[in-house]
Amino acid sequence: MATETTQAAGDGLADATGVAAHEVGTAPGMPQLDFSNWGNQIFWLVLALLAIYFVLSRVALPRIAAVLAERQGTISNDIAKAEQLKRQAAEAEEAYDKALADARAEAHAIAQRARDEIKADLAEATKKADAEIAAKAAESEKAINEIRASAMENVEAVAKDTAAALVAALGGKADDQAIDAAVSQRMKG
Repeated sequence: MATETTQAAGDGLADATGVAAHEVGTAPGMPQLDFSNWGNQIFWLVLALLAIYFVLSRVALPRIAAVLAERQGTISNDIAKAEQLKRQAAEAEEAYDKALADARAEAHAIAQRARDEIKADLAEATKKADAEIAAKAAESEKAINEIRASAMENVEAVAKDTAAALVAALGGKADDQAIDAAVSQRMKG
């Protein structure tokens, strides 16, 4: 039944093209695998491969090589720029460390100068205060001596008055010169 259908289809094809069924050929399979056509197929295959090779070698591969070279150049430039930036960063870090060390040294020097100035000011203020204290002590000593002298005079006067009053109370009459002499002698020692 399948043979009849195939043959009927082949007859219908032959009627449509005007070629008889026995002229079409009864070789089964794909025409590319028919050994009688291999010469032409190999010729066209070689021709197509040569055309593809020339198109690739003249057009596509140079463009790909240019893109790869450009990428390699960009990568090399980026690496060189990164190394340069790394050097600059290291130099900046060294400059920062140097500036920091200089600033610390300057701060230490300023602090030392301030300490020295404070010590000098303190020494001057101490000297001035000592001088003022010495002056005040001299004044105080002078005042004390004056008070002592005044007190001695007052004591001498009180002693004379008391001696005169005692002599008068005991019923005697004292001479002012004798009382002065006795009080003066007693006050001397």
